[in-house]
Amino acid sequence: MENQKGILLESGTNELEIVEFEVANNKFGINVIKVKEIIQPIPVTFIPHAHPHVEGIIQLRGEVLPVVDMLKVLGIPTENRNPQQKYIVAEFNKQRVVFHVDNVTQIHRISWDQIEKPSDMYQGGTSQVIGVIKHNDEMILLLDFEKIMVDINPESSISVEAVKKLGKRERTEKKVIIAEDSPLLRKLLFDTMNEAGYVNTEFFENGRDAYDYLEALVKADKEIEKHVQMVVTDIEMPQMDGHHLTKKIKTHPDLQKLPVIIFSSLITDDLRHKGEKVGAEDQISKPEITELILRMDKLIL
Repeated sequence: MENQKGILLESGTNELEIVEFEVANNKFGINVIKVKEIIQPIPVTFIPHAHPHVEGIIQLRGEVLPVVDMLKVLGIPTENRNPQQKYIVAEFNKQRVVFHVDNVTQIHRISWDQIEKPSDMYQGGTSQVIGVIKHNDEMILLLDFEKIMVDINPESSISVEAVKKLGKRERTEKKVIIAEDSPLLRKLLFDTMNEAGYVNTEFFENGRDAYDYLEALVKADKEIEKHVQMVVTDIEMPQMDGHHLTKKIKTHPDLQKLPVIIFSSLITDDLRHKGEKVGAEDQISKPEITELILRMDKLIL
């Protein structure tokens, strides 16, 4: 897997690589950037009263990691388990976790604009699917691994309580555009921004919608700073990712003065150069909401 990351993509190309895996003959995908390694299953130590999705813990090179059973996460009866079995060791949101899947098949390099947003008709309010990839007459579902982990451990998510610890805050009418594809995180960000005094926020489900909105504003009035004071963006989003959005803003003659903060589960020391290369003012790892608020304060208040 480390060798596969030698194909690491240039910043801002709107492409990603996904690891395709199977659970009960269904095909799913995870961003290769989240994957540290893929291993054969090893014995799991049972943990009493753990969340139903957690099989237990393993020790991997001295580190104790939780094992999440993807059959249970996806609501598939466990008798459907394929005999092959693999463990995907992943890292995001400053945590490591092991996902127990039936098989890992291949890596695909695709563009974010090939990923369709799930329809509300079949997604429902609690879906773990953030995108549908059509590939060789098959469909691969891109899963929301952050939501899967928040469902297991709600305290690992963005918290209004953390913002309250910042003390009394003044309200500001400074306009903030936020691009975030997860419905759960849009709601959490709306609540935390309000608590922090940022009451004039507008949310977009992906980078393309956010960029189209900014471009329409600047066509009407080139002084964008009159209308918007900041952009906060996730990285992983269908249609246009956050790195590509940042690059387009920073290379646009009338938008480039807009400060951009990338707020993502993928901010690591190894990947920080990508955000720097496209010109982001800062990069904050989810779920560090207080760090995000304090950095916003410095840039626009």
